[in-house]
Amino acid sequence: MKPRPSFPAKLPPAGGQSAASLSPQAAQINPRPTTGQGTRQGRVNSAAGPASPSGLGLDSGAVRARMVAKLAEQGVQDPWVLQAMGQVERHRFVETALAGQAYEDTSLPIGLGQTISKPNVVARMIELLRQDSPGKLGRVLEIGTGCGYQAAVLSLLASEVYSIERLRGLHEKAKKNLLPFRLPNVHLMLGDGMLGFPKGAPYAGIISAAGGDEVPSVWLDQLAVGARLVAPTVTASGHQALVVIRRTATGFDRQVLEAVHFVPLKSGIA
Repeated sequence: MKPRPSFPAKLPPAGGQSAASLSPQAAQINPRPTTGQGTRQGRVNSAAGPASPSGLGLDSGAVRARMVAKLAEQGVQDPWVLQAMGQVERHRFVETALAGQAYEDTSLPIGLGQTISKPNVVARMIELLRQDSPGKLGRVLEIGTGCGYQAAVLSLLASEVYSIERLRGLHEKAKKNLLPFRLPNVHLMLGDGMLGFPKGAPYAGIISAAGGDEVPSVWLDQLAVGARLVAPTVTASGHQALVVIRRTATGFDRQVLEAVHFVPLKSGIA
């Protein structure tokens, strides 16, 4: 068995509150140690001790509960996904001026021409990723870290999250946003997402926050048998749609679902 990559902590000592309280009781995090060599990356530091609950304004659990209730009304059924969406404070991942819109079902700008996806889209894609999983997923690869919000949600539903971002400014923003949460199983990498991250493969799931004309073949190569890949892809009609690809023992099953609108998938580091 080839060695798995290491993710040395490169961030400064964390301040602020711990994110131990983010983890649903049914999905407690038990990250496994890693060994070997990685690329350019940062790891979100771990910490001991739960956070003190806060209940005022946007920190109120009632605000997130209303968002979760709306997600359920919109058709999200996976209780694990709903619980994770209710745990992660979305307003901490958007600009201060937009914080008041954080729990509305809308995408918001995060800089460099990128956006944080609608809560419904995040929940829907993660629900599709988990469709064959009765419990917590194993290692998951996220293409396009953005501001780090989806990685935080995934951290409650997977044993490890490897998240890769090609835009240096967003990679740094995600590190800053996730630092106070202290998630030991989230690994942030600056790199070309179109190449995936073969050193962490095979993955129990791959999820992309950017859409291209087709799903890169290297992503499929890095998918474990029985695992799912969820990504926006341009269809024959020229419009983006969610595509779910499941790897089987003999090949791949592909399902095209509803129309979506994501930023374009690009190669290289900028």
